[in-house]
Amino acid sequence: MATLILVRHGRSTANTSGVLAGRTPGIALDERGAAQAAALPGRLADVPLAAAVSSPLQRCRETLRPLLDARPDLPLHVEDRINECDYGDWSGRKLAELNDEPLMEVVQAHAAAAAFPGGESMRAMQNRAVEAVRDWNARIEAEHGEDAFYLMCSHGDIVKSLVADALGLHLDLFQRVHVDPCSVTVIRYTRLRPFLLRLGDTGDFAGFAPRERPGDGGTAEVGGGAGAP
Repeated sequence: MATLILVRHGRSTANTSGVLAGRTPGIALDERGAAQAAALPGRLADVPLAAAVSSPLQRCRETLRPLLDARPDLPLHVEDRINECDYGDWSGRKLAELNDEPLMEVVQAHAAAAAFPGGESMRAMQNRAVEAVRDWNARIEAEHGEDAFYLMCSHGDIVKSLVADALGLHLDLFQRVHVDPCSVTVIRYTRLRPFLLRLGDTGDFAGFAPRERPGDGGTAEVGGGAGAP
């Protein structure tokens, strides 16, 4: 099946101000986030991409803009199911203030039981994101073949919940996963199981350049050590 390149959006003005942005409109990348986004095309230069899929929020679209400018033929699709978690009444509030809420302890230790007032549950967030990835895996493979790569730009909790699903981790453990702004996570999906190839990587991706398999006349593969999928 397809290989998914998961990008968390670059650092935003909400990240630097300590605010839980959620789906609040008008949250843009800050100066550091814009620089991170500008570096993304170079980091992924050797990775062939069949498509880019984005959360509808501004900070994700801004993160992908330099990549789309560098690859004008790369199609962009907006996917509502990888939108940020709907934090409901918590949206726009300071994280320091939210740390005193009893629900925050549940969010951190028992995420599967957490539901935000006026918003959605973390289970619902993960379920929709996993469903979106499964649908896009099938679509990309049908249109571009099982060796295809595609990119999704989304949000920290979405990326972490997708990693937990790929590793077979209960949602209660997803807070053990960390992904920095504009970090890249790579998951290769196969018929039987996913393989986590990179997690929260902020470096170079030249190792993902396709190369010939010995004796097969040029079929692309992903580089990796012993036991790599």
